Amino acid sequence: MAQELVRMSNISKSYGRVEALRGVNLAVYEKEIVGLLGDNGAGKSTLIKILSGAIPATTGEIFMRGRKVDIRTTTDAIAQGIETIYQDSALVNELSIARNLFLGREPVKGPRFLDRLDNRKMNEVSRDLLKKVGITKDIPPSTPVNAISGGERQAVAIARALYFKSDLIILDEPTNNLGVEETRGVLHFVRSARDSGHSCIFIAHNIHHVFQVVDRIVVLRRGVLVADDIDPKNTSIEAVERVITGLVDEE
Repeated sequence: MAQELVRMSNISKSYGRVEALRGVNLAVYEKEIVGLLGDNGAGKSTLIKILSGAIPATTGEIFMRGRKVDIRTTTDAIAQGIETIYQDSALVNELSIARNLFLGREPVKGPRFLDRLDNRKMNEVSRDLLKKVGITKDIPPSTPVNAISGGERQAVAIARALYFKSDLIILDEPTNNLGVEETRGVLHFVRSARDSGHSCIFIAHNIHHVFQVVDRIVVLRRGVLVADDIDPKNTSIEAVERVITGLVDEE
């Protein structure tokens, strides 16, 4: 049986009188892709922001491999092996592919106090990573990110998470505004991440994309986790949509 990687226990988040999340319990296991679904306002983004250190929970605890951890900032989350890839890829458009891959974690050469970037290493690693995530075009690592396509930008963000050995990769709407071929590429990257030993939380409004890659589906509705064990292989898209909208409760 797969080992539990992360557990969010009794997570709540309030903004004044508004309860964005209420007592959410979510577990993700090693080498598992979990699809996180819910209508707008269900609490998906709030839950992910708490796990990624972007905002604090009002109540609740987070455990990594059974050990309680304190995640107050995005730096804390990264230190715990949690990498978040947002739909805008969180890349700096004016910087090169190589610089974006190592952003904030650039290798240096010579004495550390000189702070000289090891551009040769960054370029070599970048070329290898781009091939691993399926970019077949010969794109120089020095290419500015704003000169490549949306799908290629997502590939760069995913490659960064893979290189820095992230245990959990959170993908927030990674296929949003992408074409058919680019979407196919991103879904391939997600499957590759699992095959490489990573776990993923995959958030998407397009439920068809979710069904193509995830091992398990969990559903939030109005800040409450209403389902956490839906097997996409043994259910239909229509059945999951009824859970999302609440129609299943009326049957």
